[in-house]
Amino acid sequence: MVSGLTVTDAVVKYGPVTAVDQVSLEVAPGEIVALLGASGSGKSSLLRAIAGLEPLAAGTIEWDGEDITSVPVHRRGFVMMFQDGQLFPHRSVAGNVGYALNQLDRAEREARVEALLDLVGLAGYGPRPVTALSGGQAQRVALARSLAPHPRLLMLDEPLSALDRGLREHLVGVLERTMRATGTPGLYVTHDQDEAFAIADRIAVLSGGRLLQIAPPDILWRHPATAEVAEFLGYGPILTPSQARALGWPGEATGRVAIGPDGLHPAADGVPLPVLGVKPGRGRHEVTVRLPHGASAELRATELPGAELAVRIDPAGSVVLAD
Repeated sequence: MVSGLTVTDAVVKYGPVTAVDQVSLEVAPGEIVALLGASGSGKSSLLRAIAGLEPLAAGTIEWDGEDITSVPVHRRGFVMMFQDGQLFPHRSVAGNVGYALNQLDRAEREARVEALLDLVGLAGYGPRPVTALSGGQAQRVALARSLAPHPRLLMLDEPLSALDRGLREHLVGVLERTMRATGTPGLYVTHDQDEAFAIADRIAVLSGGRLLQIAPPDILWRHPATAEVAEFLGYGPILTPSQARALGWPGEATGRVAIGPDGLHPAADGVPLPVLGVKPGRGRHEVTVRLPHGASAELRATELPGAELAVRIDPAGSVVLAD
């Protein structure tokens, strides 16, 4: 029997618009899968369909090999955590976390709440009103509440997007450690690549409702399946083999070469290129150059360049595409 979540050829439509187009994926027990894509890519629609909040126009959703496509939301055993946390303002922190634990006696409920608050780094916060919490603290309470009923699957829809970057970077670590500690499998929707790479065992890249690639973070980064995936991840420009050789690519490229964020670097023996612009920085400057075939590209330099800069391609910072 297949364990965990299995989605097969899922299609979600809103009238004539296809929001999710024959997407198939799995989430194994204890695994965290990130649904990564730009706005309108279909990631939230897919999440809502798996939760049972949107009907499938085609395809199936299974849990442990059982078809749950028609099972109502409240019987799936899944919990969804949203961007705003949706805490109850009239309840304390403990009252929010223990909201779904009324089936337990008081001592068991209090013990479960205390354990979860300790796990998310809020030990002793139980009596506090949620209205007195910071944004980051409120999201930790929302996470503890989501995990309290032991969900079969935790679904997170852009849970950190309303917070500033420094706090997001901290809380994505809290989310990851807490879900690992409880063994809770998760689907994590985000448009933020850093979040996806930090939290996920595998990342599913969506665009236009289609699943372009699903792979562990390191494989996704080093082996993007298509030019579209590479460009979304931050590679570019994408060069033909001859264009890559003109910038010092060693040997023969078997396909187009996608230049990574650090795929070009200044080199004394490099190709002199016209400098189109410079954005000074602290120790490293962002330089825009014109490549031999006319396209522009960016690289980082420790010295401010003049009208030209000698540049060489770095194979370790670039990838050869198979498509």
